[in-house]
Amino acid sequence: MDTSEHAAGHGARATVDVDRSDPEYRAWLKEAVRKVQADANRSADTHLLRFPLPETWGIDLYLKDESTHPTGSLKHRLARSLFLYGLCNGWIRPDRPVIEASSGSTAVSEAYFAKLIGVPFIAVMPRTTSPEKTRLIEFHGGRCHFVDDSRTMYEQSAALATETGGHYMDQFTYAERATDWRGNNNIAESIYQQLRLERYPEPAWIVATAGTGGTSATIARYVHYLQHDTRVCVPDPENSCFFDGWTHHDPLATSDRGSRIEGIGRPRMEPSFVPGAIDRMMKVPDAASVAAVRALERAIGRKAGGSTGTGLWSAFKLIAEMVERGERGSVVTLLCDPGDRYLDKYYSDSWLEEQGLDIAPYTAAIDDFLATGTWPC
Repeated sequence: MDTSEHAAGHGARATVDVDRSDPEYRAWLKEAVRKVQADANRSADTHLLRFPLPETWGIDLYLKDESTHPTGSLKHRLARSLFLYGLCNGWIRPDRPVIEASSGSTAVSEAYFAKLIGVPFIAVMPRTTSPEKTRLIEFHGGRCHFVDDSRTMYEQSAALATETGGHYMDQFTYAERATDWRGNNNIAESIYQQLRLERYPEPAWIVATAGTGGTSATIARYVHYLQHDTRVCVPDPENSCFFDGWTHHDPLATSDRGSRIEGIGRPRMEPSFVPGAIDRMMKVPDAASVAAVRALERAIGRKAGGSTGTGLWSAFKLIAEMVERGERGSVVTLLCDPGDRYLDKYYSDSWLEEQGLDIAPYTAAIDDFLATGTWPC
């Protein structure tokens, strides 16, 4: 019996008590990996949508629509990679639960893959997570374990793994290493393939918001590896420490509260956030994120989550700077997940009032930008 232990980013994993040479386990592992890979094989790539801008600007804005994945978000890619990583490392075992600390979308996707390979799943989430995400996790067979303080999710996830003999997936540590950033149809390679017939096939900017930091790390590493001139911008919402940590080169930066924009922003500098790979960060007010996501619906008829608004606001600002400099080119940002998960939040005026968020000035700024190409000082 193998009783070795392997360390997680922030705590020990449960003791491994499976004989890896056992034929029954090897057969289970091969079948589990096949099922996860088959999911990718039968999935078409996600769409690259155009946001309408004045033709005279000579700038194209695209949104990589990750809401069309089977579980409805960008996190489907991450969950697939994390499951393959955990399976191939021998960490995910038959009949033992997978546990994850998540604000919702990753947990939805991981619940899907756990059900696919027949293992239990427990999501450790803030109590403020949207009811729709909770419903989706349970729909895919997962169980929700709520915490009142999002900063305790890590410790409680590790404790649950120890108690149950399960595997703490720890997306915040492994997101940047579970995905092959050199290619293998990752999100960066997909973006460049879809742009190759456009008038500006190499984007001036790719905008990627950060929850774990894994997506921005993947995109930035791919850009450097392929020697593209594209720059990568990471917008950060309120109540997140990433911007301060990046600005002050402080790996120990923290925030004393959780982000209101679900899926992005963290109270600590996560291991998967790679500051040195990215070119620029922006701090985006939460009211601006909501104004931008509502502007998206008016422009293309699609509701999206708040993290999409955070990225779109930053993309608008980058484009305004390009217009001011007389530059032409393309900018890509992400449509991370659908807005129907947040009808009681970002699309609710009563929620905005409860949170003390006034989106009117930001809505006016967006309208002025789309009409004139200028950005408020």
